[in-house]
Order: sequence, then C-alpha cells, then structure tokens
Amino acid sequence: MTLPSEGAHAGHEDAEERAEGLKNRLNWLRAGVLGANDGIVSTAGVVMGVAGATTGTTAVLIAGVAALVAGAISMAAGEYVSVSTQRDTEESLIAKERRELREMPEEELRELEGFLRDRGLEPETAAEVAEQLTDRDALRAHAVLELGIDVDDLTSPWSAAWASMLSFTLGALLPLMAIMLLPDSARIWGTVLTVTIALAITGWTSARLGYAPPGRAAMRNVAGGLLAMLVTYVVGDLLGTQLG
Repeated sequence: MTLPSEGAHAGHEDAEERAEGLKNRLNWLRAGVLGANDGIVSTAGVVMGVAGATTGTTAVLIAGVAALVAGAISMAAGEYVSVSTQRDTEESLIAKERRELREMPEEELRELEGFLRDRGLEPETAAEVAEQLTDRDALRAHAVLELGIDVDDLTSPWSAAWASMLSFTLGALLPLMAIMLLPDSARIWGTVLTVTIALAITGWTSARLGYAPPGRAAMRNVAGGLLAMLVTYVVGDLLGTQLG
C-alpha cells in the first residue's frame, strides 16, 4: 500500500521533473532564436556593406556565403567549448557526490533531510522522504536537490553545437537570399524590410520565452539590426568610393 506521504512526494517529484524538462526545452529554444538573430544581423551587415561598396552580385554573394559559413562554424565551436566545460563541471560534481555517498552516507542523509526541510517539509516528513529517496536512488536525489542536475540528462556539447550552427545558418540565409533574389532596384530596401521583419519576430519570440515585454524587445532588436546595416552600408559606400 502506498502511504499518503509517498504519493504526495511522487507527485511533487514528477511535477518538478516536468517543470525542469520544460525549462530546459525553453532554454534550448531561446538559444536557437538568439542564434538565428545573430545570423540575421551579422550576415545582413556584411552583405549590406559589400552592396554599398559595389553593385557586383558575385562579390555580394561571395561575401555573404563566407559570412554565413564563418559565423556558423564560429557559433558551433563556441557553443561546443562552452557546453563541454559545463558538462565537465556537472560530471565532476556528480563524481564528488558519488564519493561522498560512499564514504559518509549518514552525513549525506542528514544533508538531504536539510534540503527537504528548506523546501517546506516538516522535520518528520523530511526524514521519511529522505530515507525513501536514498533507498530509491541516493545519487539522483542529491544531484537534483543539491546540485540542480539531472544525471540522465546532462548537457550535450555536440547537440548544442549543431543546434547553434543550424539556427545561425537559417537566420543568415534570410538577408543573403533577399539581397540575391530581389531585382537590383529593390534589393537594398527589400533586404532592409526582410531583416526588419525577421528581427521583429526573433526579438518578440526571445522576449516571450524570457517573460519580458515583447514589444520593447522587438523594437530594440530591430533598432540594433538597422543600425548595424546602416553603418556597414555607409562604410562600404565610402570605401567603394575611395578605392574604386
């Protein structure tokens, strides 16, 4: 027979796992949106700068593709290094916790009780739940309550790298395709319009995922992207005039 406290704890544990899973998915989604945003702004800046310097379509295409490839690889490499460091830290903390559970189980049990009391459980209930968690999976309990780590869901450097590369590439394709596919008479303003809409969407989405005011975030995002395109276009135009 399942005790009331066992049922309540199991439900609480399942709810925490679902909340943690949702939080992780939202974090990944937000990182993807920001990666796409970087691709849009950086590639738009490059192609606008080259378009300001020359009317040659080939030069714009080469510069845009180079910016896309370099940016995507850079994003992937940076994300891989960053997440690898995070995973190394998580594995080190889990190994330390495993060693402590093996060498001083009683102290770890009391520590687990303390974490549960800090979360609002009565001392008697905390002691009972701590014993049940320890019997079931002591390492998992300490990893979640003490370290905030799911031992079965450690961060993956390769997944992060591929996701970052893909999101950056998708974002970078927007200004590159716009400036290449539009007729010469409309490619500058058409690219500006395309980038403005894309940045408004990514800014709004990122803000919503982060529970921030979406309107203000979208406006800031668009303003930053427009400023980047304006500056690079002016620089390209000046250099094209001086060096042409």
